Amino acid sequence: MTDGAGFSREERRAASGLSAVFACRMLGLFMVLPVLSVYADAFPGATPLLIGLALGVYGLMQGLLQIPFGMASDRLGRKPVITAGLLIFVAGSVLAATADTLTLLIIGRALQGAGAVAAAVMALAADLSRERQRTTMMAILGGTIGLAFMMSLVLGPVLAGLGGLALVFWVAAALGLLAIAVLHLWVPTVGANASTYSPPLGLAGFGRIAAHPELWRLDVGVFALHAMMTAVFIGAPLALRETGMLGGEQWRVYVPAVFGALLILLPSVYVAERLGKSRLVFLVSISGLGLVPFALGYSQGVWSIGVSLAVFFGLFSALEAMMPSRVSKVVEPAHKGAALGLYASSQFFGAFVGGVLGGLLYGWGGAIALYAGCAVLALLWLVAANGMRDLASSQVEASAAVSGNSV
Repeated sequence: MTDGAGFSREERRAASGLSAVFACRMLGLFMVLPVLSVYADAFPGATPLLIGLALGVYGLMQGLLQIPFGMASDRLGRKPVITAGLLIFVAGSVLAATADTLTLLIIGRALQGAGAVAAAVMALAADLSRERQRTTMMAILGGTIGLAFMMSLVLGPVLAGLGGLALVFWVAAALGLLAIAVLHLWVPTVGANASTYSPPLGLAGFGRIAAHPELWRLDVGVFALHAMMTAVFIGAPLALRETGMLGGEQWRVYVPAVFGALLILLPSVYVAERLGKSRLVFLVSISGLGLVPFALGYSQGVWSIGVSLAVFFGLFSALEAMMPSRVSKVVEPAHKGAALGLYASSQFFGAFVGGVLGGLLYGWGGAIALYAGCAVLALLWLVAANGMRDLASSQVEASAAVSGNSV
């Protein structure tokens, strides 16, 4: 790689290839969200709790396996671990596509989640980028997740309208195979002397990384963010159905909501990354996420639901895009896999808790109870995030603290 100010050829290939891998996999997971609660409700014996479990169980498996996958990638290499995870994801998608009971659907979703490669993909991106370009690389990947999330809101309902829930899962399986092809045919390979082959971190060093003030705030934050996101997708599709809009028609709400979300996403990322006001953007965005659930809970018509979802999607995507780059700045390069594994585990545990707890709350007190739970979660996150600092003043100190205590 060159030492120029911009991306080198290898970095451009890494950024484009890994973004494609991330997009394929996250589309496969996210496309289900806007349609599953509507279509799963038709399965025999469906309850809000079981629907929430079907939505969030992938997060449980992701949360349990992100750290082992991330640490395995530190020892065995990124590409073999990522390939294995994508194959597991494909198998789960096929099982879910052919499921005729809610139990089989839940098992398929669990298998989808068992392919826990997010941390290994982010670690490979860090391996393939220079220090001065790493933040940009991580921002691209984070932005890809946000973009995949927005695209899934349109593709999921459209595909479900054409071929039901099964077609959504078949497309997810195809996307998983496409991601494997891109990984091996386009993404560069890390040399044998790279940090991928670092010695194991050890429990003591891992514990110190987990307790680092910048990292645990991000872990708490991504947990809360994905818990709220999963919970919202229990209530919002059902609310749209109550207005007379069937699952295959709900893209008509999600499309304008996605474009409205861009009006929040793009300025937020600019202010945080270019103007160095990340703390301000984080706190404002978290506060907004605490208020939006009240608007959703009391929305009665398609228009008010759509506007509320646009605000939620914009705040969600802005935070989702910014947080991975912050993680990469405060961890020793040799243990990126372990640190990003902890971050990704927190993210997916949040999705699981949001699905299960959201299902329980919806079954107990309806949409109002569900969204009140989201607001409480946002308030707790706001308290935790209050101590964060802008990266310009904290990056060096945070990196040194982690590096000096990770042996």
